[in-house]
Amino acid sequence: MAPAKKAVVMIYAAGSLRHVLPSLVSAFQAISGVTAETRLGPAGLLRERIEAGERPDIFLSASFAHPARLAELKLARPAVVFARNTMAAVVRRDAGFTTNNFVDRLLDPAIGIATSTPLKDPSGDYAWAIFRRIDQIRPGSFALLDAKAQMLVGGSETSNIPGRYDPIASALATGTAHVFLGYRTGLKGLAQETEGVDIVEIPTAVNVVPEYGLATLEGCSPAGQALALFILSSVGQGILRDFGFLTVALPQGG
Repeated sequence: MAPAKKAVVMIYAAGSLRHVLPSLVSAFQAISGVTAETRLGPAGLLRERIEAGERPDIFLSASFAHPARLAELKLARPAVVFARNTMAAVVRRDAGFTTNNFVDRLLDPAIGIATSTPLKDPSGDYAWAIFRRIDQIRPGSFALLDAKAQMLVGGSETSNIPGRYDPIASALATGTAHVFLGYRTGLKGLAQETEGVDIVEIPTAVNVVPEYGLATLEGCSPAGQALALFILSSVGQGILRDFGFLTVALPQGG
């Protein structure tokens, strides 16, 4: 009799998970023997692929809204939040950004702003949410920020390597952009690879908290269900925390 075929779980995941996902999969494989294949990309585009008929076992999105939408369409089971992130900014040192003057500098007409692409990539949606919060304290600001923001990544799955910010690094290096709003977990590498930049925290009053959503698709394999539970377990949450994410499942004291 032929040996049983090993289970393989198909994961569609946000590009910002590209560093942590191999560790999650490896840890799960060590205890279950289950392997996984991963497709990385902007979460909005991955959701569109699923709506068009593709069927991974698990969808890991940088926005809760995308898996929640699939659940509404009866394509997935109810979504859950499995991690949170922090929005921050990589800035050119010569642009004079600090946390205290962040809003003033962002509104300076001479400052170029780089972002990801709203609707396609949640990072862009979060950047626009920050713009709207700024507008609440500085009425009229949204129109200015919306007009000058350069959507340099996240517009397609082929425009750049998922989770990489090469177009942003180029824009910062050449001075066509002075600031990029993105996930704190991904900015360390960008700052290390780009000369003359720093990471600046965004003021709490205008910042937002990215919530990452998980959903298992209709027809998800038992192995896929087990992996989803592992991500939500104390072990999975510990791995996410090690990579800089804010966790949602805290271990209980004995």
